[in-house]
Amino acid sequence: MANIHHDRGMQVTSLPNLLTYARILAVPALVATFYFDGMTARWTALGIFIVAGITDFLDGYLARALDQQSSLGRMLDPIADKLIVASALLMLASDDTIAGWSLIPAIVILMREILVSGLREFLAELQISVPSSRLAKWKTAVQIISICFLLAGDAGETVLPGTLEIGITGLWFAAIITLITGFEYFRAGIKHLLEQD
Repeated sequence: MANIHHDRGMQVTSLPNLLTYARILAVPALVATFYFDGMTARWTALGIFIVAGITDFLDGYLARALDQQSSLGRMLDPIADKLIVASALLMLASDDTIAGWSLIPAIVILMREILVSGLREFLAELQISVPSSRLAKWKTAVQIISICFLLAGDAGETVLPGTLEIGITGLWFAAIITLITGFEYFRAGIKHLLEQD
């Protein structure tokens, strides 16, 4: 029994999981930057988002390299990813960085995340795992890069004119890939649902 509690304690405080906790804590920090005006706030928002992205890569890499993969990490990692992306998109919409037609790809991305989360929960009950496809990884990369450009916003325009246009265009591409990968998840979920009936 003591060994079980020790293993759980090690799981909770493992380095990969600590990085995941840091990514979750980055969410309120990112949101807070939008309540300040000026270029410093936008560069800070971008910095927080980039650091969160680096921890996303590192926690998975370290979990495998240090043989510290855990059920807690597998649960929290996608949650942390969705929280930081959803928060960034909502705050960008709140300050009109994305507005009008540009809200459509943001809504598509958020809807896909909700759909996939529901399907994963359903499939997990059936002990079925749907691995992430190569296209889904491309979607994530395009989405993250686009949000980085959008977070830079007007501050980015002073360094690279067209920063916002690049971000918006990337967001549309991410939304298109999101629709494709979301349909793949949905199709897999429906297939297993029909097999249960």
